[in-house]
Amino acid sequence: MSANGRVKWNFEADYLQACNCDYGCPCEFSAPPTYGSCQGMGAWRITRGRFGELSLDGLSLGFAAHWPKAIHEGNGTACLFFDEKANPQQRDALLRIATGQEGGLPFEIIATTFSKVLDPQFVPFHFKLDGRNSSVKIGEAISMAVEPIKNPVTGEPESVRVEHGTGFIFKEAECVSSKECRVSAGEIKFSWPDRAAFVTRVKYGN
Repeated sequence: MSANGRVKWNFEADYLQACNCDYGCPCEFSAPPTYGSCQGMGAWRITRGRFGELSLDGLSLGFAAHWPKAIHEGNGTACLFFDEKANPQQRDALLRIATGQEGGLPFEIIATTFSKVLDPQFVPFHFKLDGRNSSVKIGEAISMAVEPIKNPVTGEPESVRVEHGTGFIFKEAECVSSKECRVSAGEIKFSWPDRAAFVTRVKYGN
């Protein structure tokens, strides 16, 4: 327990993200979303993590969300997903982390942009981690698969990375294309193939 009463937590994870923006996602450059609003998803597979003395190793969490304007303008709606393998204590820990209750980036910032959070879902996660050809399936609600961006002239795969030193979700990532970006979670429904996506590894904590 830290001095402010929060439980100390940290984790390292593989992370996949996809949204409705053009390749590279202008939000990463503090610019408005391509279509004025944002629809996106993300998923973390924790390789090593702790919440106090509780292990989070091998667990997963994810989200699907819609914001009517730019993310920082708020009023978003989100659905949070947690690994069904988690025991009751781990479920509570992941929920507290993902909703920003225990502080720490990126969750304490993201949580402030939502005005509505749907009931959490505890479902199976199926990751296939293969660099720029990775994918994840989250229950029946989310399917995301990525592939390299193709050169528009030659059709050959491009290798593009972004470094974002002031980024709070990731500091660097592979820029890829969403071969599949599908969500059906209550009122959050969308499908955006061939749009912006990222693959990276992250370290978070409070």
